[in-house]
Amino acid sequence: MAAERVEPWLRGTRMEIDAVRRGVLHALDLAAEDIARWSDLLNGDEMEAMPFGLAPVGFHLRHIARSLDRLLTYAEAQHLTERQLKLLKTEDEFVDREATLMEFAEAIEVSIKRILAFSEKSYEQTRTVGRKKLPTTVGGLLVHCADHTQRHVGQAVIMAKLVLALREK
Repeated sequence: MAAERVEPWLRGTRMEIDAVRRGVLHALDLAAEDIARWSDLLNGDEMEAMPFGLAPVGFHLRHIARSLDRLLTYAEAQHLTERQLKLLKTEDEFVDREATLMEFAEAIEVSIKRILAFSEKSYEQTRTVGRKKLPTTVGGLLVHCADHTQRHVGQAVIMAKLVLALREK
């Protein structure tokens, strides 16, 4: 019988951090665990497979990595760089399996450090997003890092399960 898996938010970890950042970090911890669990089962071709025209696992990993960078840049009251804008346009371009997994893992690690740099006193500071300068706050951006990441992890896991099921046929 497999050991019961306890999600990061139920492990009593990161208790020294305020609830907002702790929740965001737990979401990123869970994302890293789920992606490792499911991507380990896929080869490079399967990571980029698009059954039924759906976005591949690799796209979701690149999109998570690059969107975390963009969202945290906005939270830090900075403008996106040319490099970030270029990477945004290439999220659907596959390089190789290991490069995709490394980009994802490094993005999670760097994002955790960036999130820890925020103070809970900053949560209500106003920020804008994108060319349209849509209004939000630091807290809103941090929470969106968590929910956006989890949304794409869910899609990546479903796609991995689909690819694995198709492999069996």
